[in-house]
Amino acid sequence: MSAGTDPVHPLPHAWGVPPAQGRIRQSPEDFRVEEIPAVTPAGHGEHHFLRVEKRLANTEWVARRLAEVAGVEPLAVGYAGLKDRRAVTTQWFSVHRPAAGEPDWSVLEPEGVRVLDATRHTAKLRRGELEGNRFRIRVTALEGGAAALEARLRQVAEAGVPNYFGEQRFGRDGENLARAEALFAGRGQVRDRHRRGLYLSAARAHLFNAVLARRVAAGSWNHALPGDVVLLPGGHGELTLERVDAAVAARVADGRLTPTGPLWGRGGLTTAAEARAVESQALASHVALRAGLEAAGLYQERRALCLRPRKFAWDRPRPDVLELAFELPAGCYATVVLREVVDLQPGPAGGMPVEGGGP
Repeated sequence: MSAGTDPVHPLPHAWGVPPAQGRIRQSPEDFRVEEIPAVTPAGHGEHHFLRVEKRLANTEWVARRLAEVAGVEPLAVGYAGLKDRRAVTTQWFSVHRPAAGEPDWSVLEPEGVRVLDATRHTAKLRRGELEGNRFRIRVTALEGGAAALEARLRQVAEAGVPNYFGEQRFGRDGENLARAEALFAGRGQVRDRHRRGLYLSAARAHLFNAVLARRVAAGSWNHALPGDVVLLPGGHGELTLERVDAAVAARVADGRLTPTGPLWGRGGLTTAAEARAVESQALASHVALRAGLEAAGLYQERRALCLRPRKFAWDRPRPDVLELAFELPAGCYATVVLREVVDLQPGPAGGMPVEGGGP
């Protein structure tokens, strides 16, 4: 892959060509995200716990500004996950500041940052400490047959979508993946630990998407193959299927068991039989990425192939507008739900600028 290549666009759709087209992010309010926390603040301790609403600002920039207002080093600020910049998002931050008194967080409001709640906790908020995210998304300039769109929405609500990694994982124009390839080829070094992590994650995501795309094309992404590694109910543990009988097929169909794909690293594939053959074929041409991830010290993990949005609901306030509301587990992408419903048109068309960076 080279810079300027989109690693997500060519991925096959599960349910065929989307029956409608439209645009998102014409304004920040069109894309709202609310973090579902996994940590309940104790109400006391050395860490300020802040529920923050940000508009047109990225998470890392907000973390730096919170550190500045609190008079602490950036490493004293924690957060569970990165949130979209071109949106209105709500998430939790922690600020380690043992001193008594509350900083004047209101100075950030002119910059699009509002502290909605402030309490205390005994520990720093760590990456990944969240249950998921709640989305409210407005699609505008909507075109397409109403009946076909309604049918597709019901299909997604009932059966889910492929759990691809979304374009955000790969950076603008796939830059993170291109940087990973350069890193593995020995072209330059990455001293920044955070940036290096982004590049490794992009490489891993690309391999996972390659396996999932092959199963989507074959129609096996949402049912089990012999030798599949499946997640047990609630995500508590894994099981390798020796065979797939009617009882197993029924449990996969209703979501009690979830087939998985590989997040590459040392140790080799944990699947067997037909499932392993599919994964090996999908990954055969990605020798450099696999070797690079193993050399970086990552180990094999698994990720669900099927994503079932929770509390999936929709409304059509006008013929040219679709409003969606749903919840996703941590690490899953709203855009991969949208891409099965609507062909999202490129460019802002009078809406927000699409470039990243900035606050």
